[in-house]
Amino acid sequence: MTDPIADLLTRVRNAIKAHHRIVEIPASNLKKEVTKILFDKGYILNYKFEDEGPQGIIKIALKYNPEDRKSAIKSIKRVSRPGLRQYAGHENMPRVLNGLGIAIVSTSQGVMTDKEARAKNIGGEVLCYVS
Repeated sequence: MTDPIADLLTRVRNAIKAHHRIVEIPASNLKKEVTKILFDKGYILNYKFEDEGPQGIIKIALKYNPEDRKSAIKSIKRVSRPGLRQYAGHENMPRVLNGLGIAIVSTSQGVMTDKEARAKNIGGEVLCYVS
């Protein structure tokens, strides 16, 4: 697999379209950080890291509206990819849906949202957009 972050986003996107409650993803440190951000910002219901096998598994409980069964994640899109990396400085950090969504950024101080990176005046690689 050449792009593990794209695999994470695709598995979540496919699970939402199939209205699954839980999705299992092979673990890595970067995927764990992205999952923590999605949980902190309220896009997923819960997550659990399991150390099964050599790699481990991330179990993500997806969040839906109980009345109309709409997902909390409207769209999730990979921005930077192995063939074309996308970097942004703190002055031109992208805004998703004019501040209603988040951009997940990998910086020298760890993985964080675009708002946190802007507040700390650091730039980095823009991993994905979530709204």
